[in-house]
Amino acid sequence: MKELEKFAKEKKVKYFMISFTDLFGVQRAKLVPAEAIADMQEDGAGFAGFASWLDMSPAHPDMLAVPDPESVIQLPWKRDVAWLAADCFIDGSPVSQAPRNVLKSLINKALESNLRVKTGIEAEFFLLLPDGSEISDPYDNAEKPCYDQQALMRRYDVIAEICDYMLELGWGPYQNDHEDANGQFEMNFEYDDALKTADKHSFFKFMVKSVAEKHALRATFMPKPVERLTGNGCHAHISVWDLTGQNNVFADESQDLGLSKKGLNFLGGIINHATSMTAITNPTVNSYKRINAPRTLSGATWAPNTVTWTSNNRTHMIRVPGPGRFELRLPDGAANPYLLQAAIIAAGMDGLSNASDPGERSEVNMYENADKVTGVKKLPLNLLDALRDFNSNSVFKEAMGAEFSEAFIKLKMGEWNSYVSHFSNWEKENTLDV
Repeated sequence: MKELEKFAKEKKVKYFMISFTDLFGVQRAKLVPAEAIADMQEDGAGFAGFASWLDMSPAHPDMLAVPDPESVIQLPWKRDVAWLAADCFIDGSPVSQAPRNVLKSLINKALESNLRVKTGIEAEFFLLLPDGSEISDPYDNAEKPCYDQQALMRRYDVIAEICDYMLELGWGPYQNDHEDANGQFEMNFEYDDALKTADKHSFFKFMVKSVAEKHALRATFMPKPVERLTGNGCHAHISVWDLTGQNNVFADESQDLGLSKKGLNFLGGIINHATSMTAITNPTVNSYKRINAPRTLSGATWAPNTVTWTSNNRTHMIRVPGPGRFELRLPDGAANPYLLQAAIIAAGMDGLSNASDPGERSEVNMYENADKVTGVKKLPLNLLDALRDFNSNSVFKEAMGAEFSEAFIKLKMGEWNSYVSHFSNWEKENTLDV
């Protein structure tokens, strides 16, 4: 139990951030001096669960966040601090509703079937002024700003610093670009086992926000932070491998698109549970301003609104861009890094268990000719519809875990009720003279 103590001495780390992510995706942490990390590694750092977005009361015992040494990352921008993802326990038992525990439980179920789920994510974000009022670059105003060379280079200092850190951490970053909205960027790094991807995703959000603040900017992963502009997606690329991690179970050159029957079944599970998954992959009121958005300034939202799949067509919810994998384009920037991966595994493994058929794929441009595709489900119009769909799906709820599902739905319904009780200017503007 001394490896973190040793890490601190070798890396000259003074403090460790013991971090967990709550049900709403908020990152919580305690800063622990290196001299105390050995005890924390064994016993965990104490938190009051009620003080975060977990379904607990002030009467609950201390929740202990036990750090995972495998997740340790020395902050490249503040090298005397190291970050640790933690697993939450109460009275010696894992907290079933804690997102990292939910994911680990589903990973273990996949391992029981001799399968390892690997994923990569594409986390988009905006760089705004510090108060969040508008994008940070006044010259980034093109009608079609995607891949804009000049706009990318005007934010070179921020983007290059983040990419340098990912290179240092061995994440294998391979491209950075200006995305489809003014002020929006995407940075890609290599795929990995689902838990490692979730930890990297969690740390990536922390790192991007921290570096942006260092440059007197504000980074946001909010699904739709600017009206009329494309929203922040978090596309997930998914493949499943055998226990060695060397053989891709989804790859089969003899099959259409190079996707095996098991790959199609996994995809079919996601198709079957998509409207329930949406509560997790698109977990905020604002999320539905992205997936049900009208045409944006650039001409397309790049987000799905129907439960459909395709070969290499970005207007559908799932596309198969190459053999042995597929891309889920549904999730947005608000998705909890751990619950996103858990939902993918829960739905996909159910698809494998039941040999689910995803149905016929479509090559239609869904932004122009959606009326030509019949018999497909629409995605929920709002968070309430998504939560109701999730709550009515006993199979998906059980796969995600009963305690988690109950807690998530309860707290998110509270968020929805808070939203609908809010009095807005729109109401006055449209009904004052009724």
